[in-house]
Amino acid sequence: MKLSFLGAAGTVTGSKTLVTHEGKQLLVDCGLFQGYKNLRSMNWEEFPFDPKQLDAVVLTHAHLDHSGALPLLVKQGFRGPVFATPSTIEVCGVLLPDSGRLQEEDAEYANRRQRSKHTPALPLYTEEDAFRALRRLEPLPFDAPARGVAGMHLRLRPAGHILGAGSVEVTAGETTILFSGDLGRPDDLVMRAPTPIERADYIVAESTYGDRLHDGADAETLLGEVIRRTAARGGVVVIPAFAVGRAQSLLYSIYRLKERSEIPDMPVYLNSPMAIDMTDIYHRYRAEHRLSPEECIGMCQVAKMVRTVEESRALVAQHYPAVIVSASGMATGGRVLHHLKALAPDRRNTIVFAGFQAGGTRGGRIVAGEKSIRIHGEDVAVNAEVVSLPGMSAHADARQIVDWLKTSPKAPRGVFLNHGEPAPADALRQRIERELGWSVTVPRLGQTLEIAR
Repeated sequence: MKLSFLGAAGTVTGSKTLVTHEGKQLLVDCGLFQGYKNLRSMNWEEFPFDPKQLDAVVLTHAHLDHSGALPLLVKQGFRGPVFATPSTIEVCGVLLPDSGRLQEEDAEYANRRQRSKHTPALPLYTEEDAFRALRRLEPLPFDAPARGVAGMHLRLRPAGHILGAGSVEVTAGETTILFSGDLGRPDDLVMRAPTPIERADYIVAESTYGDRLHDGADAETLLGEVIRRTAARGGVVVIPAFAVGRAQSLLYSIYRLKERSEIPDMPVYLNSPMAIDMTDIYHRYRAEHRLSPEECIGMCQVAKMVRTVEESRALVAQHYPAVIVSASGMATGGRVLHHLKALAPDRRNTIVFAGFQAGGTRGGRIVAGEKSIRIHGEDVAVNAEVVSLPGMSAHADARQIVDWLKTSPKAPRGVFLNHGEPAPADALRQRIERELGWSVTVPRLGQTLEIAR
């Protein structure tokens, strides 16, 4: 058996790991590269395998850095099944067409403004490409009997993180490889804790926060403080948020803060049609998270839902104290850019980042302290207060990853760390070797490793 690390190796995006066994090929995740331009440019390269020869795909969850390249895979000839949990399939049904639509809009904008080196600028894939990819998805519920695919058996185990997120057991013969996917946190307000490891001869684990621990301070309390001081100076709080997971957690925290009268009774807006749809999906899959029906209703009703372009434009023009939650979470695109463009220059306002910001993204640059960012071809001054709340991240930190690894009934023969930048991945490698005494490897991008049976 061989493992080929074709994405999320030395970086946190573009997740793709190819499992080859007795001539059969299974791809674990098929994500887009995001962040730095040299990474994003890899999305335009041909896959380092023949999509027509690929037997199947299994998704750990729906975030675009894990699922966003599926339309490209199908466009280039893949015709096999894509296995995912039912809730992941629903989330992909919103995320992937939206991604295709944004690709088309970006290409159209570049052509209209003549801001592309290519004539004409083309989308990476279209909305229709995304719909074609969705037809390949097949449900594999959590803990369903292991399913035979390409000579291997698959099982999905709850991983927390976001709705539908799972760790993937891949068993070939007597050997089981466990892919953690993105691990959630045991103390997450919304999602349940990751399921303990049941069996694993080898483990492929994420390392996004491998070199740090989440701040012990209560992130919800800190959010309340930010909202209060911004309102006191007459400003607006704008929060770039992932439409899946982070937007719902933020709304739930704001609902709790309002219930306890810890923030002013100021208007709250969710300006992301996709996040609105996601909130409805969270309602339907309450068994997968911690919220009661009453809490779900409170989360949904705390904000005014902004769906139309006209409503969004009107909201951008308003400058009275308010909280605006809008996608995307790393400020790479979407409606939040219009809010940042309008609000970033004013010192009364606050920009809150509630989660990991990949290097090279606008969010990453703002958090790093850059005082000017480029939006829609214009330089925008960043005079607003900038607050990072990493304690609201949906990723397990270094201690929580090690604690999850400790649930394994036996020491695996090897651990491979992916989905992390070099420093966090190597710090986690050292931590696991020191505390557990296990053999750990941090694969290079494109590296193929032979797995002993």
